[in-house]
Amino acid sequence: MAPDRHSSNERVVIIGSGSRFASGISHYTYLLSCALKDEYSVGVLLMRRLVPRRLYPGRDRVGAAVANAVAYPPDVPVYDGVDWYWGPSLTNALRYLDRQRPTTVILQWWTGAVLHTYLRLARYAARHGARVILEWHERQDVGEAAMSCARRYVEALMPRLLSLVDAHVVHSSFDMQAISSAYPLGNSILRVIPHGPYNHVVIPEPPRADAQVSFQFRLLYFGVVRPFKGVEDLVTAFSMLDRDQASQFRLSVVGETWEGWTLPDQAIAHSPHADLIERVDRYVSDEELAGYVARADAIVLPYHRSSMSGPLHVALVAGLPVVVTAVGGLVEAVRGYAGTVLVPPKDPAALRDALLKLPARRGERYANPHSWQQTLDSYRRLIGELRKADVPQPTNRIVNGLCGVGASAGGARPDARALKHPGRRDMPGWDPGREA
Repeated sequence: MAPDRHSSNERVVIIGSGSRFASGISHYTYLLSCALKDEYSVGVLLMRRLVPRRLYPGRDRVGAAVANAVAYPPDVPVYDGVDWYWGPSLTNALRYLDRQRPTTVILQWWTGAVLHTYLRLARYAARHGARVILEWHERQDVGEAAMSCARRYVEALMPRLLSLVDAHVVHSSFDMQAISSAYPLGNSILRVIPHGPYNHVVIPEPPRADAQVSFQFRLLYFGVVRPFKGVEDLVTAFSMLDRDQASQFRLSVVGETWEGWTLPDQAIAHSPHADLIERVDRYVSDEELAGYVARADAIVLPYHRSSMSGPLHVALVAGLPVVVTAVGGLVEAVRGYAGTVLVPPKDPAALRDALLKLPARRGERYANPHSWQQTLDSYRRLIGELRKADVPQPTNRIVNGLCGVGASAGGARPDARALKHPGRRDMPGWDPGREA
């Protein structure tokens, strides 16, 4: 890439999920790279085979072309990717970093399956002078955290990764509290940067031509069906409607079952309104998802807990009314979105009452308060702050009215990054590109 097409001479490599084990993080990694690429020289290094296929809950669709909205632009070099067992894939990943020579790497964290690889890549990047940003999507995958061996593994090795990190990014103040309470983050910078919109899957559209009172009001849940998603609460709430109330709706539950969680399917089978419920038990492609969203009048997300939700950000892009539980970071995510109906978690009666209010919103569309420009602006400020931290501090610098750590009456304040990563700047190889 020509260096003068970017407004900054920073070189950024985003490390995240590939599409072989497709997930919301696959989409986020792609969208973040698109958001940053006009400001920075951006490359993407992907995790390809996360775990042995037989251990993955969605093993039947591994490698299927379901994330077809993810198409990296030609000016973003992509390495796809690193396998859990490493082999030549890791060697080639390190060579990719050598070619890209990043001044900043941004690690997307969502699962302990990538921890050993992230440790290797982060250490390599840090030793060559790159700043390391860890962007948290979850403290740990909920299913993993329920397994004591996986939980202890992450707890044991995470401090090693954190020792290499210069800054942390979370998507809500809820996550900020959760992460800072779980791990000692030291002097690393911690920033809240709200999740950007999934505007590559759906686009805002005017109401359908058939969105009129004479047609059924279409409710949609989509996403993986897992214990914490609360889909059984939605089915229970729908079943609590009397027949006249239920007949005005059509409910679609779209998403593959994980962790053997069949309670929602059992609830559908025993519902008095089973004939009004469509169940699609598979991971649908992006193209199919766009169709389901286009046909929906409202989206319902009855989670029991959640750090953040990709389906929610699809719904906000579509501008549809959204019924969502007041859990985790979701309350902050919908702040400023006029189409939100918040309900308490695990409360089918409250969910039923919310459903009955939705037909009055038929055909309404709402503005999304989130944008990738906001994300870019926030990352620009963060990277600029890290760059300033690279410059040796003057003698007796005062920070927040107090002498900086290590300052003395007659000596210079030690550089925080130099203390955290000794010898980092003296490593041969990459040109960090950090002249003052």
